Amino acid sequence: MKKIFIAIALIAGLGTSVSFANTKTVQETSIEANATNFTPIEIKDLPKAIQDTLAKDLSEYIVKSAAYQEDEDGVKTYLITLVDAEGAEANVLFTENGEIIE
Repeated sequence: MKKIFIAIALIAGLGTSVSFANTKTVQETSIEANATNFTPIEIKDLPKAIQDTLAKDLSEYIVKSAAYQEDEDGVKTYLITLVDAEGAEANVLFTENGEIIE
């Protein structure tokens, strides 16, 4: 009987970890798919508020690239690709005010 409970617990735990892994992949894929709608810009042309946030809160990363997207109301969203010390890349979305969009 004890072995049955252990087997059920292992199967339940394995199913949970697979569902979390799948969720992350979908989220990363959607950001990459949306990145094609962004217009590349020079890093020096980023709004000062974003440059300040990068310098203050994300100074341990190197900015690889920057792009923006403007919606129908004229509101811009910025996509910044950052690289960490190990060379791993991450895409971060910013508002024009330098706030990170999660």
